Amino acid sequence: MVTMGKKVDQEQSYYSDWAHIDHGVDADGRATELRPLALSRPHTQAFHLAWLSLFACFFAAFAAPPILPALRPALVLAPADASAAAVGSLSAALVGRLAMGPACDLLGPRRASGVASLVCALALALAAVYASSPAGFVALRFCAGLSLSNFVANQHWMSRIFAPSGVGLANAVAAGWANVGSAAAQVVMPLAYDLIVLRLGVPITVAWRVAYLIPCAMLITTGLAVLAFPYDLPSGCAYAGGAKRAKGEGFWNVVRGGVSDYRAWVLALTYGYCYGVELIMENVAADFFRRRFRLPMEAAGAAAACFGVMNTVARPAGGVASDEVGRRFGMRGRLWALWAVQSTGAVLCVLVGRMGATEAPSLAATMAVMVACGAFVQAASGLTFGIVPFVSKRSMGVVSGMTASGGAVGAIVTNRLFFSSSRYTVEEAISFTGLTSLLCTLPVALIYFPRLGGMLCGPSESATVDHDGHDDDDDVNKDDDYMLLK
Repeated sequence: MVTMGKKVDQEQSYYSDWAHIDHGVDADGRATELRPLALSRPHTQAFHLAWLSLFACFFAAFAAPPILPALRPALVLAPADASAAAVGSLSAALVGRLAMGPACDLLGPRRASGVASLVCALALALAAVYASSPAGFVALRFCAGLSLSNFVANQHWMSRIFAPSGVGLANAVAAGWANVGSAAAQVVMPLAYDLIVLRLGVPITVAWRVAYLIPCAMLITTGLAVLAFPYDLPSGCAYAGGAKRAKGEGFWNVVRGGVSDYRAWVLALTYGYCYGVELIMENVAADFFRRRFRLPMEAAGAAAACFGVMNTVARPAGGVASDEVGRRFGMRGRLWALWAVQSTGAVLCVLVGRMGATEAPSLAATMAVMVACGAFVQAASGLTFGIVPFVSKRSMGVVSGMTASGGAVGAIVTNRLFFSSSRYTVEEAISFTGLTSLLCTLPVALIYFPRLGGMLCGPSESATVDHDGHDDDDDVNKDDDYMLLK
């Protein structure tokens, strides 16, 4: 215990020492701005480890859809099996993210992230080796979907090592760059499969299993790298295993601090229909382009990748916008920006479905509208996680987990309502998804922070304690309010 206590002191000192030599670090050792090229800073090192680890998770989670034409004969898949497997993947993401929130609060995001990557790599490898039926395919996608729990650890880590003035951008860039892993899978997996079959002569029933060595190797490499990183968080943010937690700050108190906050539930709902829309599109886009425009597997994967690759700039842009309107207009600006951007993305989603339903749709025009839809949907995700860190300081991991899980729930519900039924064509299902997103964005108007305000009214002058009665413990503290508003 003494040894662990010394390690915590070293971690705190490692971050806080930068406050004396780096003007971009506050007194608590948190970075006030994102500097991706300043590789000597511990904050930048943690940032790159976090997004690369999550990149591998997204690659693994979406490795199957682009090679579905090869998987169908190998595993004797019926048309309904692909939808069932997608639900299995999303259900795994939901379960994993709900569990990851408390794990981050109690153990720390670095340890939780690294262990999750290694466990998912092992499970995915076993599923790829033994899958031989539709049930095996569902198991394969379930194991891959579990890796998406790392999204919570990613956002939690960034929210702790970046100050409020830069947390929106840091969260958005880390998640945005990581989300490109889904686009990379759309391009890399078909090419790898063809290389294994055509160049190496591997039988088709074995080739897809060999291709799955790529996501497994990525998960193992990034998981070990995260665990090898010696420092977790800035001073004042130490974790269990040597750190002294506040009295009564046990598991259930941490969980209760998140689930009892209505704002976390509203953010989970709205995130369900920005990131949830993204999950749906990444699952159906390749098949949509193959069927509607008769594209070969590689071309359809490349077309579908255009949606996901927008994460490179769109989600970071949402984070930048959140921080900028926060500085100018406070929390009211952040909330209005989220509502406006997500509503625009929802309208574009409706338009994608309507264009695809025309008698002779234009591939170029459909792709252009889909890319624009992706840009607004992903920017809305960045704007959402520009608000999440202000909900609860003590239960940040739980709130992050609830919000992130909302994305999986939204995708699961939408899949079951519109995409798993023969009542609707894919084009009609996409349009209904957009309409649902438009409706589920309206509750953003209900979010209110006593010291920060909401969409429709300003802060309360009488607010002197946090929303749950804890002085500067669960809501952002007064210095954070000042940094947000100035």
